[in-house]
Amino acid sequence: MKNILKIHEQKRCPECKGNHFDRDTHHGEIICHNCGLVLTDDIIDYGPEWRAFDFEQNENRARTGLPMNELIADKGLSTSICWKNKDHYGKNIPRKNIPQMYRIRKWHQRTRLKRGLESNIQKALQNIMRISSILGLPRSIQENAATIYRKAAYQYLVRGRTIEGMAATAVYAACRQCHIPRSFEEISKASNVSKKELSRNYRFLKKKLKLKLLPANPHDFLNRFSSRLGLSAPTIRTASSLINTIIQEGKTSGCNPASIAAAAIYVSSILCDERKTQEEVAKASGITDVTIRSRYKEICEQLDIDIAI
Repeated sequence: MKNILKIHEQKRCPECKGNHFDRDTHHGEIICHNCGLVLTDDIIDYGPEWRAFDFEQNENRARTGLPMNELIADKGLSTSICWKNKDHYGKNIPRKNIPQMYRIRKWHQRTRLKRGLESNIQKALQNIMRISSILGLPRSIQENAATIYRKAAYQYLVRGRTIEGMAATAVYAACRQCHIPRSFEEISKASNVSKKELSRNYRFLKKKLKLKLLPANPHDFLNRFSSRLGLSAPTIRTASSLINTIIQEGKTSGCNPASIAAAAIYVSSILCDERKTQEEVAKASGITDVTIRSRYKEICEQLDIDIAI
């Protein structure tokens, strides 16, 4: 190991002064790519010492556990008792021992969450998974939201605030981080938490956790709204072109990105002879008719577009 460290510190071959090395894990050697000099022949192999020729052999011979899971309060590092009434060999447990198994599971569940903070995180993770399921969010966002909530809990930022509200806020922040934004209205409807509470919690978490979140882009909403309306590819491309032009001219400051995307979709549907009413666009985007009407008029005025309503 010391030889390897010395090689990495030098970053040069002592023979040809090259800096490109090949690592031969089969023979345990590090070789210079230019001159072939064996720099060391005793590197450590961190791979498994067993051989597996199929997936079943690999599963049976492995002695490691599952990776850490952010959606479990203890990250899955503790033991778990299966809900099935079977023993280690797969045989059914006798009927007289089933009540004992129920008691063991109950006390095992209680002892896993020793502190109040762990119980708080467990309830929050359940809320995060429920909200994500309603909104159809991928697992990556769920894990990101769980990480955000866990950081807030360990810094005692959840005190004085509801678990449901902070969990919903973590989901909103995770969506922003992963560039799959959801509006406060959508998160509020899925979590039964008011928009006012979500907005307040979001500003608080962003400041305390120093979350680096870029402003939402109208393009992030375009495909989702277009899919709900069943628009064709040319109409979507026209809407995307309209949004690009508006962004380049700097006309989006102070406007809700979702409303800009909805207005661009409405204008492009008229330009491409695939007309959608303002009511249909409002229903698909969650933006009011009045907002879409004012935004599309601004777009037509800024880009000098004349459409017949």
